[in-house]
Amino acid sequence: MIDARRMEAATRLTRAGKLHEAMAILQGALPEERSQERDQKRSEEAADNAYCGGTTFDGTCWVIDEEVPASKPGSDQSSPHRNGQPSAGAAPSSAFDEVRKTTAGTTPGGDIGLPSAWREKWRQLRDAMAQPEQAQGTYEAARPGAFTAGHFTHHAGAREYKLYLPSGYHGQALPLVVMLHGCTQNPDDFAAGTDMNRLAEEQQFCVLYPAQPMTANRSKCWNWFKAEDQQREGGEPAILAGMTCQIIDTYELDASRVYVAGLSAGGAMATTLAMTYPDLYAAVGVHSGLPHGVAQSLPDALGAMQGGTGPLGDGGMSRASEWSSEVPAIIFHGDHDTTVHPSNADRVAAQYAASRRAGETPRPGSARVTVEQGKVASGHGYTRTTHHDAKGEPRLEQWRVTGAGHAWAGGSAKGSYTDPRGPDASGEMLRFFHQHRQGKGRVS
Repeated sequence: MIDARRMEAATRLTRAGKLHEAMAILQGALPEERSQERDQKRSEEAADNAYCGGTTFDGTCWVIDEEVPASKPGSDQSSPHRNGQPSAGAAPSSAFDEVRKTTAGTTPGGDIGLPSAWREKWRQLRDAMAQPEQAQGTYEAARPGAFTAGHFTHHAGAREYKLYLPSGYHGQALPLVVMLHGCTQNPDDFAAGTDMNRLAEEQQFCVLYPAQPMTANRSKCWNWFKAEDQQREGGEPAILAGMTCQIIDTYELDASRVYVAGLSAGGAMATTLAMTYPDLYAAVGVHSGLPHGVAQSLPDALGAMQGGTGPLGDGGMSRASEWSSEVPAIIFHGDHDTTVHPSNADRVAAQYAASRRAGETPRPGSARVTVEQGKVASGHGYTRTTHHDAKGEPRLEQWRVTGAGHAWAGGSAKGSYTDPRGPDASGEMLRFFHQHRQGKGRVS
């Protein structure tokens, strides 16, 4: 049992960026009296010389790996050339071209051969999310090829966002990719680091970047670890789903090709959306994230981030095992991540039905599970494990990046928390997204 004094001391330490010391106190590794004295001294020092070199949640510092320096926005570093070699079956330069040519409708999910039952489900979801005087938005004049700011209001709360429409957009039903930034980031930073707007221009899809304000979380983290933000009809999932629906309706995008991806806390929230709104998102990308429902408090979050071991992690992992989603998922995680323990990638994968059907231990050569190893030229090695359904179609991909820390793989140095040494997470996620559509399964 963790007493109140120890919890208070651990909380002060985490807010000062002393994660390991906080964990030691909570797990009983330090004598209580000594830990309180040490905590008081360090808290005072931190108040005078506070510096957080990594991602944070609710005032807690997530220290980024030193071997992968984070390039800050506005630095004079030139963006390194991507040397990543595409994996087998990688998408062409316009991954969505073939699907876009088949889309003739001018309404969301228009005349694209989808089952009428799914179209009716979309209408019901849209109507539920956009209630009069509860879901409203304000926009600048949206221009193709421009990065546009907007504001969305929902009965569960309000959020700003940025939206990128490719220059080739002329009102046709394009796909939509929702990108959830990590802690301390913002839409501009995340767009620069993932290079997603450039890819949207090349492949013709739209990109929505919701923004988490400091008023919702002091470190601008999505509140993946709060029980009130883990449910379908309330909190941040409801806000993000409502925003997604409104963007689809406003710009008449293809409701059957809507995808969500995120980094770190954004990755955790992305998998929460896959669990709570599987009827809205056709596929999900989780980079350096955590399972849905694994935490409902600060101690839970700390335990999960450190691998779910000890007195703080076991209960959360038990709760997480109760969740499952049919949404296809692609997962990236560096095996040198000291911020979010790499074991979380396996726990995220275990929440998706494809992983459960294939079994917990993938076997190379299995009819349902394939394992491929590769290496980016002058960059990181990786292991890609792919789970297939009964028809042999890919439903889950898990990328374990050798030697990588807590950073977006293959990202641009123009943004924070990126590792240009690959593999190209943005390109691989888009390739995976291209294969899936709501109401119809894999896109041929």
